[in-house]
Amino acid sequence: MITAFKDTLKVPDLKRKILIVVALLTVYRFGCYIPVPGINGKALASFFDRMSGTLFGIADLFAGGALSNATIFALGIMPYISVSIILELLASIFPFFEHMLRSGVEGRRKLTQWTRYGTVILCLFQGFAVSVWLENPAHFDGVVMVNSPGWLFRITTVLTLTTGTIFLMWLGEQITEKGIGNGISLIITASILSRMPVAVHQTAQLMSAGEINPGLIVLMAGLIFVVVGAAIMLNEGERRIPVQYAKRVVGRRVYGGQTTYLPIKLNPGGVLPLIFAVSFLTFPSTILRFANNPFLQKLAHVLSPVSGPGMVLYALLIVGFCYFYASVIFNPEHVSDDLKKYGGFVAGIRPGKATGEYLERILGRLTLPGSLMLTVIAIFPYIIMHIFRIPYLIASMFGGIGLLIVVSVILETLRQIEAHLIMRHYEGFLKKARAR
Repeated sequence: MITAFKDTLKVPDLKRKILIVVALLTVYRFGCYIPVPGINGKALASFFDRMSGTLFGIADLFAGGALSNATIFALGIMPYISVSIILELLASIFPFFEHMLRSGVEGRRKLTQWTRYGTVILCLFQGFAVSVWLENPAHFDGVVMVNSPGWLFRITTVLTLTTGTIFLMWLGEQITEKGIGNGISLIITASILSRMPVAVHQTAQLMSAGEINPGLIVLMAGLIFVVVGAAIMLNEGERRIPVQYAKRVVGRRVYGGQTTYLPIKLNPGGVLPLIFAVSFLTFPSTILRFANNPFLQKLAHVLSPVSGPGMVLYALLIVGFCYFYASVIFNPEHVSDDLKKYGGFVAGIRPGKATGEYLERILGRLTLPGSLMLTVIAIFPYIIMHIFRIPYLIASMFGGIGLLIVVSVILETLRQIEAHLIMRHYEGFLKKARAR
């Protein structure tokens, strides 16, 4: 693997792409320290420390700490991701969006343009909601977050936050086009990884205070390796179904006749089930935390994943959304129709409806273990919080959305780098077994 990293510097084109990615991500991280004018940054950071584990803490994790520091990238790239997910869901429900998604380059270009417009509209709404929320001291136990509230502050905040997200969207597209890997995913990964030094610093503080002993540190380090290995297995696990193609004679050429395979992922939905499950669970609990009623505040704690009932509800939501996204992302009917159209068939299964039913059974058998494995990785940080009595930011290194995103993005980026190396006759990151 060390040799492969050295080989990346020997390929001028690949070296240039990697340097572009590093430079643009550095620009992004610099922007995460430029504050929005008129906001008490220290008081807001203290508020987010108390709200760790809620929707605020998760949003700040995806923003790389920009939300708690009230910087120009406070909204992060999540508005763009949210609009993209909504349009993908609409494509699975309405034939118009499905036809656009399957109509080639032109349809995808139009869908991307709609995603940009939707991102701007969502940023304007979220920016205005954030400005109004910051102006009310009642949300922060009487602490004043905005020194000069009013329409000037609101307009300035909306324009600043919207411009910041649009710039991130452009930055991600430049990384995808001129660099290597998916730009939007790399920005989210950089945001999550930027919180790791803060978590290490908190761990060192707890260790110096005597709340964590060195033996526990060694155990936690071992658990991180185990969880990362499980995340890699979940991300890479798949069932390969052999598919044969019949020979077709078109003019003087013969097409088909080869055998390939159809991969079905162990977790087709990726981290999308986690994102929706945690949003469904933490959004009402976060809203209820601001109520003055003791019963509503107790209900907010029960709905939070930190509590026992909330953790069980969170696990059930993850399993449910795993089945939902598995049926949306991998449609057995469409796959069987495409196989039949191009002369492909599964050995021993009749083409058409029988193939679709067979693929649906396989998908159901894979989704159950995949969803259970995803659930264990998702709730593991909250279990660690209860056992070791550590803050959420430290526990988030042991699983959850952040770890799964980082693992999947790094694997995909390394896969693209490896493809460049192999194409230029260099060895990749994974050496194949030698024939004896």
